[in-house]
Amino acid sequence: MGGDAVAKAAERAGATFKKAPRCIVAEVSTATFGGHQAALALPMTFMNESGRPVQSLHKYFKPDVLLVVHDDIDLPFGKLRCHEGRGTGGHNGVASIVRSLGGDAGFWRLKIGVGRPPGRMDPADFVLRRFTKEEQPDIDLVVVEAADVVGTFVAEGPDAARQQAGEVYGRLFGAGG
Repeated sequence: MGGDAVAKAAERAGATFKKAPRCIVAEVSTATFGGHQAALALPMTFMNESGRPVQSLHKYFKPDVLLVVHDDIDLPFGKLRCHEGRGTGGHNGVASIVRSLGGDAGFWRLKIGVGRPPGRMDPADFVLRRFTKEEQPDIDLVVVEAADVVGTFVAEGPDAARQQAGEVYGRLFGAGG
C-alpha cells in the first residue's frame, strides 16, 4: 500500500515515474506540492530488501528529510499514522532501511493500517495477499488519503502531515483516533 500511496501522490501532482539514475533499483519522480519539490521513489526490490534502494536514493538525492510510506498490521485498517523514528515495529522492510542507513531510524514514516491477520493466518501471507473486490473501494479511499498526507508532508511539513494523518480514520470510518 505504501507504493500505491506514493504513486497516487505523484499522479495527483501530475508527475510520472522513470528509471532511477546510476543503477539505483527504483523508479523515481520529481513532484511539486504547494510550491515545494520532492523526489518520490518506488523501490523495485522485494519489500524486505527496500534498504538497498533507499540507501542509494538517499545518497543520490541527499534529502533534508526522508519519509518512508508503508503498511502496518498493528494499526486498524485505514488508520494513518505519521511519526519520526521509533523502532521497526517488526516490519521487515523498515528494518532493512534502518540497517542500510547505518542504524539511523530517524527518518519519518507514514504508516497505513491494514489491520491484523484473521485467526492464525501468517502475517506475511496476510500482507502479501490481494485485496478482495469488496475491500477495494475502501483501499482506494485510504490510498488517496495517504497520498494527500504525502503532499502535505512536502508542502507544509511533518507536523501538518502528522495532524492530517490523525484525522483520516475518523473521517473515513466514523471512529475516533
